[in-house]
Amino acid sequence: MDNKLVLAYSGGLDTSYCVLKLSKDEGFEVHAVSVNTGGFSEQEIKSIEQKALQLGAHTYTSIDAIQSFYDKVIKYLVFGNVLKNNTYPLSVSAERIIQAIEIVKYAKEINATHIAHGSTGAGNDQVRFDMIFQILAPEIEIITPIRDNKLSRQAEIDYLKLNGIDLEWEKAKYSINKGLWGTSVGGEETLTSHKPLPEEAYPSQLEKHNPEKVKLSFEKGELIAINYIKNYPEKNIETLNEMASKYAIGRDIHVGDTIIGIKGRVGFEAAAPLIIIKSHHLLEKHVLTKWQQHHKEYLANWYGTMLHEGQYLDDVMRNIEAFLEDSQKNVNGDVMVTLHPYRFTVDGITSPNDLMNASFAQYGEMNTGWTADDAKGFIKILSNQNKIFKQVNNSL
Repeated sequence: MDNKLVLAYSGGLDTSYCVLKLSKDEGFEVHAVSVNTGGFSEQEIKSIEQKALQLGAHTYTSIDAIQSFYDKVIKYLVFGNVLKNNTYPLSVSAERIIQAIEIVKYAKEINATHIAHGSTGAGNDQVRFDMIFQILAPEIEIITPIRDNKLSRQAEIDYLKLNGIDLEWEKAKYSINKGLWGTSVGGEETLTSHKPLPEEAYPSQLEKHNPEKVKLSFEKGELIAINYIKNYPEKNIETLNEMASKYAIGRDIHVGDTIIGIKGRVGFEAAAPLIIIKSHHLLEKHVLTKWQQHHKEYLANWYGTMLHEGQYLDDVMRNIEAFLEDSQKNVNGDVMVTLHPYRFTVDGITSPNDLMNASFAQYGEMNTGWTADDAKGFIKILSNQNKIFKQVNNSL
């Protein structure tokens, strides 16, 4: 059949419109697929399936991609301590890459001739989805009804009602996108440059007030245990997020440049990602050399930028991943963290690879590895370049 179409389906208004429109009016055999990168309960998945089939989908499939999301993306965001504009842990943009890859794989498995998504023409997701689809499956045609027809939400609702679909489509005051690596929060305030999101906009509310100490254990840069309880890193992220969210930790608003060239503002809640990144970074400060840290910083920044802009499949990303992974050989040890209402502190580390080894010297204290004459000679040679420059150029 040449009308088999795979739709990236979330269960929201845009993709629900796409199911009905593409199956009823366009004559496609629509296979709705949702990719779980964290945040979906079994009940929510069941509800999404029922809605998709009610709207006319030929089949519905939910793909569990949580481990793939961690292995292919999150792991390297931790290794690189990646925070976009020193703020945002790339929660949603990282998810979209994996979702697009899984959609393409499924489309090829069922020999689909078309792929569709519900993105508009004003955001980043259209770029991320289209680029992955075009690179991995150039033979499959991409269809985007919302973008191509510049549809408003009301136009979509009217179409669905006209066809007997009268579900609750009132737009929520705040749009929430929950995943393993954080939750984005959008609302009328984030469309401005000056308004903060109110307390009630965030999914997690303050439940605990007394400080709580947590020990995070890392092995080769990966979070392998919390308070001595070992588990897979992706499970540890979920566990830590559950603990820290009760303190309403990890809230902020990110302001950044979209791929299409306009500024964007979005709120987010990312308790576990922020704690893990800051803890991992502190451990690295103790165990990596000065130059390892120097080169990691700009390479990781490039990695995050290219991931955000949909360039995940460029082979330079594999090169950077190889560097980041190799840099983690000695990133082993425990990091002590204290959780407080709305904030956390990273208190210190213990590591067999700690380069603050007192047997060599203690900063600002007595040295044991060199003599006073050694220090004087080192400083004299170190000043040579600027000493010559100043004399040649007769400058102060």
